[in-house]
Amino acid sequence: MSERSVPKKQRGKRWYTILSPEEYGTTPLGETLAEEPSQVEGRTVEVTLGDLMDTQGANNTKLTFRVTSVTSDAAYTEFIRHELARDYLRSLNRRGASKISTTLTLLTADDYRVQLQAMGFTTKKAKRSQEEAIRQIMTDLITETATTRTFADLTESVVQGRLSSAIYAAAKEIYPLRRIEIAKLELDAHPAEVAAEEEAAVDVEAASAE
Repeated sequence: MSERSVPKKQRGKRWYTILSPEEYGTTPLGETLAEEPSQVEGRTVEVTLGDLMDTQGANNTKLTFRVTSVTSDAAYTEFIRHELARDYLRSLNRRGASKISTTLTLLTADDYRVQLQAMGFTTKKAKRSQEEAIRQIMTDLITETATTRTFADLTESVVQGRLSSAIYAAAKEIYPLRRIEIAKLELDAHPAEVAAEEEAAVDVEAASAE
């Protein structure tokens, strides 16, 4: 292709293939255009789990990946977010039933800070005490799972639906449930960032004590 036929905006640039992390098969997620590899780092791409795994039933699950390193023609990513479609969550919230939610910020066993939001939907209207009991089960199981597993293991448990299934199995004894979902899991900070924040907090406390 001659330079004349290349769009002016693309001259001097090259295409990079964005790849999913190894645990997602190092699958091509798309392409991005840039002059330098450094311009690609930090870019994000969103796909549905259905597209990634070629499973039509998983199109309500959105996964977001961020580019962390770049070679001559490939951009490698890390997982940063799992989120369910809002339309899907709204479809679970029926009139005359209870919607129970909890949002937690936790550290995984390998010191990644994550934010998780869980939602439970009952078949009919539950009592306040029953709603609180279900919320407590959600909180306890999410906390136990997140703090005793690595970030990769936690992500796998959420994406594959094992964590939501475990909560459902325990909470259905309190009141009949339509569904339990992990509506969102998001990477908030890497271990190095967490450590730096903790060190800064200690320095502030030490300075205040002087």
